[in-house]
This record gives sequence, structure tokens and C-alpha cells, in this order.
Amino acid sequence: MGAGLIIAIGAQNAFVLSQGVRRNYPLLIALICWWCDCVLILAGMAGMGKAVATHPQWMRLAAWGGAAFLLVYGFRSLQAALAGGRLETGGTPAVTARSAVLTTLAVTLLNPHVYLDTVVLLGSLSGQFPGTGRYAFATGAIMASFVWFLSLSLGARILAPLFRRPAAWRVLDSLVCLTMWSIAASLVFQNWFLDKIQMAS
Repeated sequence: MGAGLIIAIGAQNAFVLSQGVRRNYPLLIALICWWCDCVLILAGMAGMGKAVATHPQWMRLAAWGGAAFLLVYGFRSLQAALAGGRLETGGTPAVTARSAVLTTLAVTLLNPHVYLDTVVLLGSLSGQFPGTGRYAFATGAIMASFVWFLSLSLGARILAPLFRRPAAWRVLDSLVCLTMWSIAASLVFQNWFLDKIQMAS
């Protein structure tokens, strides 16, 4: 269950893959994503999922902030796609470690889907197991997160030969842009739809 939720295509996975190909602190980014999952999965197991579910305004606030961030990041990816690029063989990251950390945290924590998947869904599922069963369930989900992000980030280096061509960068940045914008659009639509329902009631 944890692997199925984590591996689904989304803004976070697109970001991790693109940064792994660019060799922008791939291990650091993978560990940050995993650490965030650890904290959120354990929080859901501890009962925070119920608190989040009873306060939908928190999720809506996160959705608006996440949509704004994803729109901006998608625009930057579009600019990169139009400009083109090539893989630098020197191995020097194109961004600072601080920038990598902050952007990774933003992509992860400003996306309300991560709270639904980890805190609410996995948290509620872990509560169905008696005794120490919920700890085993949470451990399995945490290990699935670790294996996935490490494989995605470090495995992106295998694609390095492909990205010596500018056309490959244009395709990757275009896909990242479309992923970010589609998720931002879904967040905006969901909030708009909820506002309409609330006004009608």
C-alpha cells in the first residue's frame, strides 16, 4: 500500500527525477523526501489523521499554497524547456544545497496529496491492525518510501548519457512542467468545487 501511493506519478517524483538527472544533490533530496514521509506516516499512525480529517480548512489552505508554488515551478520548467540545455560532465550541482533543501521541502510539504496519502490514508489503515501490527505496517510503508526515493534519485544517473542531447532536456522539462501544472489545476478545481458546495449549502 505504501509503495503504491508513493510510486504514483506526481510533483514530488517528477522533481526528484529531474534533480537526479541533473546531479543536484540527489542523495540529499532523496533523504529529505524519505524523512518527510517518515514523520508524516508516524504522525498518521499516532492519530493525527483524524485531526486533519476533521479540519478540512487546513487542507484547503495547503492546497492553495501548493497550487501557487506548482504553477511557479512549472513556469520555470517551461522556461528551461524553451531554453534547452545539456548535461554538465563536471559533476558540480547547478544549485546550492540550501536551495535544494528548501525546494524539496516546498514540493513535498506544500502538496496536500502527501497528507492525504501518508497522514490520513496510511494512518487510518495502520489503526486497523491490533497490537504491534500497526507499527509493522508503518515500518513497511517507511521502508517502501526509502527504497523508492533512493532508487529514483540515484537511478536517474543511468539516464545521464541520454541527457547529453538538448532535445532530451526539452522533453524532461516539458513533462515536469505539465505534471506541475496539471496537479496545480486539480488543486484549484478541487478548492473551487468545495467553495461552490459550501455556498450552495
